[in-house]
Amino acid sequence: MSAPTVATNLLSNTKPELRLDWCSYQAAKYACEKWHYSGCVPKCKTVKVGVWENGAFIGCVLFGDGVNGGMFKPYGLNSTQGCEMVRVALTEHKTTVTRIVRVALIFLKKHCPGLLLVASFADPEQSHHGGIYQGGNWVYAGITEPHDEYLVCGKRMHGRALRQTRSNHKLANVPAKNIEDWARRVLDPNIKKFQGSSKHRYLYPLTPEMRAKIEPLRKPYPKRASNIGNHPDQGQGGGAVPT
Repeated sequence: MSAPTVATNLLSNTKPELRLDWCSYQAAKYACEKWHYSGCVPKCKTVKVGVWENGAFIGCVLFGDGVNGGMFKPYGLNSTQGCEMVRVALTEHKTTVTRIVRVALIFLKKHCPGLLLVASFADPEQSHHGGIYQGGNWVYAGITEPHDEYLVCGKRMHGRALRQTRSNHKLANVPAKNIEDWARRVLDPNIKKFQGSSKHRYLYPLTPEMRAKIEPLRKPYPKRASNIGNHPDQGQGGGAVPT
């Protein structure tokens, strides 16, 4: 009787059954490659939370240390007390993204009690303004400073991702003046460096004390952005916001 019940729920307006649990790297990789605009799993270490709706796998929410190891110092925290929500990769679903993210945060807080703050970013280049964060009462903390990025073999890479690529590469010890010189010698002789985009920064406190601490940083929520489209290989950037 369970199969007809699931089918009925999918076709009706009843609230779908939502379940979140840990998922494998393979499942997260599939979701990111198929359902996230970046088409890839981030290079940083991640905690992988899978999402099921009416028993079917519909994607994942990934948390990690992000692209900036010192991003939580301004809030008086060390790197183990904060994390970044680095991907929300979902296929078609009925449950709102805001609810999925809210449940994922509850799940994260339960299993990682030492965490106090979660950060995430919305990329205006992708026409993202952070609607899923605004619906979840995240604190909007303004626009980030742009960082240098690189176009390597047609792929857009943040500086930290490129440095991580070097550390994992079999030719990591090739002499080079800097990371750009190494990438030109080993990966792509036509590498291009450019200034990356600024992104909307959102913060979610996991304790009442942390909320009281960051609430004074709150700025008015930005409105929906238009697609800027002035950087190479648009659409390959990172971020949590799904397509």
